[in-house]
Amino acid sequence: MTTTATAPQATVDTVETVPSFVMDAWWTPDAGSSASAVPVRDASTGEILAKVSTEGLDLGAVVEYGRTTGQAGLGQLTFHQRALKLKELAQYLNARREHFYAFSYQTGATKIDSMVDIDGGIGVLFTFGSKGRRELPNAQVVVDGPMEVLSKDGSFAGEHIYTRIPGVAVQINAFNFPVWGMLEKFAPAFLAGVPTIVKPATPTGYVAAAVVKAIVESNILPKGSLQLISGSVRGLLDVLDYRDLVAFTGSASTAKSLKAHQNVVEGGVRFTSETDSLNAAILGPDSVEGTPEFDAFVKSVVTEMTVKAGQKCTAIRRAIVPQELVPAVSAAIGKRIAERVVLGDPRGEGVTMGALASVEQLQDVRAAVQSMLDAGGELAYGTLDSPSVTSADGTTGVVDGGAFMAPVVLNWDNPEAEAIHSLEAFGPVSSVIGYKDLADAVRLAARGGGSLVASVCTNDPEAARQLVTGIAAHHGRVLMLNREDARSSTGHGSPVPHLVHGGPGRAGGGEELGGIRSVLHHMQRTAIQGSPNMLTAVTGVWHTGADRNFTVETEGTHPFRKHLSTLRIGDAVRSDLRQVTLEDITAFANSTGDTFYAHTNEEAAAANPFFPGIVAHGYLLLSWAAGLFVEPAPGPVLANYGLENARFTKPVAAGDSIRVTLTAKKITPRVTDEYGEVAWDAVLTNQDDEIVATYDVLTLVEK
Repeated sequence: MTTTATAPQATVDTVETVPSFVMDAWWTPDAGSSASAVPVRDASTGEILAKVSTEGLDLGAVVEYGRTTGQAGLGQLTFHQRALKLKELAQYLNARREHFYAFSYQTGATKIDSMVDIDGGIGVLFTFGSKGRRELPNAQVVVDGPMEVLSKDGSFAGEHIYTRIPGVAVQINAFNFPVWGMLEKFAPAFLAGVPTIVKPATPTGYVAAAVVKAIVESNILPKGSLQLISGSVRGLLDVLDYRDLVAFTGSASTAKSLKAHQNVVEGGVRFTSETDSLNAAILGPDSVEGTPEFDAFVKSVVTEMTVKAGQKCTAIRRAIVPQELVPAVSAAIGKRIAERVVLGDPRGEGVTMGALASVEQLQDVRAAVQSMLDAGGELAYGTLDSPSVTSADGTTGVVDGGAFMAPVVLNWDNPEAEAIHSLEAFGPVSSVIGYKDLADAVRLAARGGGSLVASVCTNDPEAARQLVTGIAAHHGRVLMLNREDARSSTGHGSPVPHLVHGGPGRAGGGEELGGIRSVLHHMQRTAIQGSPNMLTAVTGVWHTGADRNFTVETEGTHPFRKHLSTLRIGDAVRSDLRQVTLEDITAFANSTGDTFYAHTNEEAAAANPFFPGIVAHGYLLLSWAAGLFVEPAPGPVLANYGLENARFTKPVAAGDSIRVTLTAKKITPRVTDEYGEVAWDAVLTNQDDEIVATYDVLTLVEK
């Protein structure tokens, strides 16, 4: 049965205002201020759901609250404590996903779309909760690189450290991912210790508000660490300065306007943006019909056209394929859409693609497609007519007020047409264009002017090398897709928190995610100089030349007999000398099978420019060092779990002697366990006090 549905006639005055959460309280404008309120509608039915307004909100007070209360609360926590709160928050939100889905459906998102947004956002919290504890110290300062000795006697040195910026992170998000877009920015800022002010896009901001409401109810976060502004933030940049950061996702025109603000240009406000992106997918010459790569390519294009109704900054806008394969690829894309895509209200049974986020968005996309048709594009699949859709009750027909658009595939006789490489229809639209050879494919991909992501689909390693190295500098991420990873790949359009999200040029020139890199984006790198003792005091990491406490001599206690509660940075032990004999070297060679000539053949070893003759194995020296510093009785040291940065700097010949000096370099208690990690600076010296080896010993020690 075909029907025509009419949207309910609600007015702005009859619906509630999406609230803001500022200064740790929920806030809405005073009654009677609805004149400036913006209505928000259900994307599928056109029904007015709510209104949005920030009339009367004191933005300066919101920022100051973050800089004071938010900074103070987060400043009491270490990286590990913040990471654990992210994990706890992820678990809390994960148990409430179905509640958030109900809001997400109203944006036109299907169940799959909602999982990408909501589950994906929660997944970012889990990832940073894990990486923060594994890759950051249980401290508030990050050391960047080794110490640089700046004086002959070692009394003056320098290095770099990261500390959090002292302001707020203002996060302005796009309408297409109200949850993921918020949480992927919030997680690294929180881990860095920087308070967040999140401003979601108006059409879908009510979904973000529902998640913030749950976050507030969880009572997990310190006060002031997260504030939400639902509505216009005109004037917000006026109250920001060099202490603050703005992370923007949206249109290039809006980003350009924000970048031009005086406080960004002259006032030092940090600004990063992720904007329009004419992403490409390149099909290799080997990937003809019938190959797994051809099928994976077609599947990827259709997925990116239909997930979130193509409203993704990472969607494939240009499918760049060998000239002779343009008809086959276009036909295969159309066939897959016809067979698999059911357009309609995401609450309807069997619907696989929902509406665009708003009628205004629908109008923009249709206008962009029409401009592309006027510029020489041809419809290879689809139409701009109002489509017949499945409603929530299972009926089919045209819905008045719904923002529905069927997928559209365009072909081009002229692959050089400017419109292909400059106009983005931010919806279920993609163009298939042909290339002559690999160099031509690289050139066409680069015509996008800088993109977030590109895919290279080929099973030819040499073609992959040429394509990836040719386009990499124009893109923030490149996915290589072939038969080996087609099933396991996370996909062209799915940024993962471990890897960088962002791109050069048209894509905004910004960078988000990328693991701990994104945490450091919220921190200031500072060069510090001073004596090794002062560097140690600031960083919490022992530096060569700083004071040591040889505990056996001063306390009568071996440092391995100390629990974390009493062990201190700089606690050390120095062994006696042990002589190396030729018999020791030979026995080690025979027992290990390491009979390399430098350890077994005097004449050959002496001919080597690095050795004076037969020398001891490096691993023999490390083994002996363990015997020299170990305290054998059961005690606080639970395990040795590794060595790092091992270097052998001077050969040790038969007749030489070695000793080891071991110093507690870095102590990292684990918040959730009854033990922690201790890194020990180990230095092996010979009988002349010359350094023969250096490395770090890693142990687990009871608290």
